[in-house]
Amino acid sequence: MIYLDAAATSFQKPAAVERAMSEALRTMSSPGRGGHALASRAEGKLYECRERAAALFNVPDVERVAVTFNATHGLNIAIRSLVRPGDRVVISGYEHNSVLRPLNAAGAQISVASGPVFDYEAALLAFDRLMDRETKCVVINHVSNVFGFELPVYEVAELCRARGVPLIVDASQSAGVLKVDAGALGADFIAMPGHKGLYGPQGTGLLIASENALPLLYGGSGSDSLNPGMPDFLPDKLEAGTHNMPGIAGLCAGMAFVQSQTPEKIAAHERALIRHLAGELAKIWGVHVFSDAKGMHQTGVLSFEFDSLSSEEAGERLSNLGFAVRAGLHCSPLAHRTVGTVKRGTVRASVSAFNTKREMDAFAETVERMARDG
Repeated sequence: MIYLDAAATSFQKPAAVERAMSEALRTMSSPGRGGHALASRAEGKLYECRERAAALFNVPDVERVAVTFNATHGLNIAIRSLVRPGDRVVISGYEHNSVLRPLNAAGAQISVASGPVFDYEAALLAFDRLMDRETKCVVINHVSNVFGFELPVYEVAELCRARGVPLIVDASQSAGVLKVDAGALGADFIAMPGHKGLYGPQGTGLLIASENALPLLYGGSGSDSLNPGMPDFLPDKLEAGTHNMPGIAGLCAGMAFVQSQTPEKIAAHERALIRHLAGELAKIWGVHVFSDAKGMHQTGVLSFEFDSLSSEEAGERLSNLGFAVRAGLHCSPLAHRTVGTVKRGTVRASVSAFNTKREMDAFAETVERMARDG
């Protein structure tokens, strides 16, 4: 099978990830839960994971790097920490349900800074127009998981700093691929999964948090045990319960791979593949491709639709023909409403560092046959 669903999970992992996870199972117990060698090894690996993340994302204080189960977990912590019932929150028109659902649960008044797909300036202007004195928080998706649209996070961060508005960045599709500079962003929270562009296993994630973070879970932390509440310091106050050490070890190895390759080289590889694929699909009669004509603000994610097939039917047929893609609404109905594809959804192809041009050509040839056959 040719795997083109890296925006969901990067299925192909560096060999070092599997080795690190296996080693953790053999040699580590739980960090902060004992002074013996097994616990000490776990403590060291957990700290190494934080150090790698701090270096990769320019986090000035390693203690600000909290380990989560996934980006959704981190975004829930961030929203719980900053948003109260009735608060006005400005978000992009490309947010995932991992932002929309927690905001709705918090009782937020949501304003959507919407704009045409791949129109970077329009997206920034929409935020500028909507942010006012009543805005209590801004949430922005660095890259749309549906269309690969890179949004103006650094410019929006400047607006937030100038107006004293807290900022949450969803780096689910950008961490490991684009520059995610915590120091330059100055965001209160940056959430990311471990299992996508960081090439770690599922069930891992990172949250770059500020001191105003509030616990989402309560329980053992391995520290400040006499306190009836959670510790009041990072990262302990956000990490209740036993750590997933095999996952953390795998994530650490995945980040080492990203550091060795560099996000810049990975991004260049993914962009080249998607530009090539978009060009090939655009030649096919009966296929509509959502791509950045200028090639400036699209990453390794590409959505398209057939005139003659629903997205779900197309996705199933592609699977039967040996291609793993994602079809439908991609847990991002807001993005589809923004672009006008909410009724039918799209077929999404997304790549990683392990995909090749030959795979893009094979995929385009298969899509052409499907469009021709109807």
